[in-house]
Amino acid sequence: MTESASSLNYRQAQLADLATQVLDLARRHGATAAEAEVSEGVGQAVSVRLGEVETIEYTGDKGVGVTVYLGQSKGHASSSDFSATALEDTVKAAINIARFTAADPFAGLADPDRLATEFPDLSLCHPWSLSVEEAIELARATEAAGQAVDVRVNNSEGASVNTNLSQFVYANSHGFCHGQQGSRHSLSTTLIAQQDGDMQRDYWYSSARHPQDLLSAAEVGRVAGERAVRRLGARRVKTGQYPVLFEAPLAAGLIGHFVSAVSGGALYRKMSFLVDSLGQQVFSPLVHIDEDPFSPRGIASGAFDNEGVATCARTLVADGVAQGYFLSSYSARKLGMASTGHAGGCHNLLVRDSGEDFAALLQKLGTGLLVTELLGHGVNTVTGDYSRGAAGFWVENGVLAYPVEEITIAGNLKDMFRDIIAIGSDQLVRGATRCGSILLSRMTVAGE
Repeated sequence: MTESASSLNYRQAQLADLATQVLDLARRHGATAAEAEVSEGVGQAVSVRLGEVETIEYTGDKGVGVTVYLGQSKGHASSSDFSATALEDTVKAAINIARFTAADPFAGLADPDRLATEFPDLSLCHPWSLSVEEAIELARATEAAGQAVDVRVNNSEGASVNTNLSQFVYANSHGFCHGQQGSRHSLSTTLIAQQDGDMQRDYWYSSARHPQDLLSAAEVGRVAGERAVRRLGARRVKTGQYPVLFEAPLAAGLIGHFVSAVSGGALYRKMSFLVDSLGQQVFSPLVHIDEDPFSPRGIASGAFDNEGVATCARTLVADGVAQGYFLSSYSARKLGMASTGHAGGCHNLLVRDSGEDFAALLQKLGTGLLVTELLGHGVNTVTGDYSRGAAGFWVENGVLAYPVEEITIAGNLKDMFRDIIAIGSDQLVRGATRCGSILLSRMTVAGE
C-alpha cells in the first residue's frame, strides 16, 4: 500500500462551471436571486495504539448547496450528486421550499458593493504526499517518543496522523464566482501514566496547513508524555477565591466566548451578555485583539466569507474596548448595520501579549491555580455565567507545587474579562485564535 490522499478530483474551473449551472437553473425555475456553493474534500487518517495499526481511513466527499430567493422568501437544498438531473432536482427542491416560506424583509444576497474584488494568494493549499506506510511510521514515532519520556507512561490511547485537502467555489446571481483550495494536517497522541494505582491521561497535538509547519513527532510525543506524568498524584484544593492562570490552549477558548457573544445571531436575538457593547469597555485595558484574514498559511485566512463579502484586517478590541462585531449580511440587516464579512466565522484572531513569558506569568500568579484542562459546558453566553470542571496545578510562590483535579472554577465572563492582569507570549499556532496563557486576578475555585 503506497497510496496517499494527496490530490483532489476536480479542477476549480469544473466547480465554477457546476455553480454557474446551478444559478442558471435557479433563474430558469423562477428564482429572483440565488447563490450556490460547490465543494470537495479528500483525506487520509491513520491511527496506531501501542505500536499496532488501529485504523486506516480514506475520506472523500463532495457537495453542492443552493439557496434561492423568491422575493424575500428563501429556500435551501443540497446534494452530493453532481449529475445534471440531480442539480435540477436540488434547485427544484429549494424553489419548492421557498414557495412555502414566509417572506423575511432581511433575507437576500449580500449587497453587491460588499463583494470581494481582490483575491491574493494566501498560500493555503499544501498537499502532503504521505503514503500509508509513512503515516503509520510517523504515528508510531509520535507514540514511542511519549512512552520514552518516563517508565510510568505505560499505556496509550493511540496516536494519529491526518491529512486533508478541500476546495470550494461560491457563486451568486450578482456575478460573483470565486473559490479557494486549502489543506490541513495534524499529528496527535494521547498517553496514559500510572503510579501506585493512580492513572492519568493527557495529550498533545500539532495542526497546520503546511506539513513543514507541524511540530516533529518527537516533540508532540515528548510533550504529551510529560503532561501525563506530571498529573500523577493529583488532589483537590480548598475552596476559595484565587488567581487563576488559563494555559494557552484554554485561553483561546475564553476569547472564543467573546466572539460568540459579539456575533450577529446572539446580538439580534438579545441572547448575549455583550448586547450593545460596541465602544464599551469589555476587557481590562491591557487586552488588544486584531483580526487578519490575509495571514499566509493561516487556518482561518480568506479574502471573502461564505457570502462572497470581502474580508478586511481590523482591530477587534483596543485597550479593552470592543471595536467591532462579527456580522453576516442577514444579522447586519437585523441590527441596522453593514456586514463585516463574517458569514462562516472569524478570521485569524491575534491576542497581543503583555510582555511576559510563561515563567513570568507563574511568578505574577504567585499562589493560585494553573488550569490545564476544562470539563463540561457550563457557560451561559446570555448571562455570562461561567462554571466548569477543571484540572491543573496548584502554584505556590510562582512554582508548580502539585497537580489538582476534581475541582470547579466559577465566575462571570463580564468580570473575568475585566480581571485579566497578564497575557503570555507562549502563543500556540494551531487554530484560528493565537493567544498566550491568560492570568485572571481572581475566580472562585470549589474543591474541598
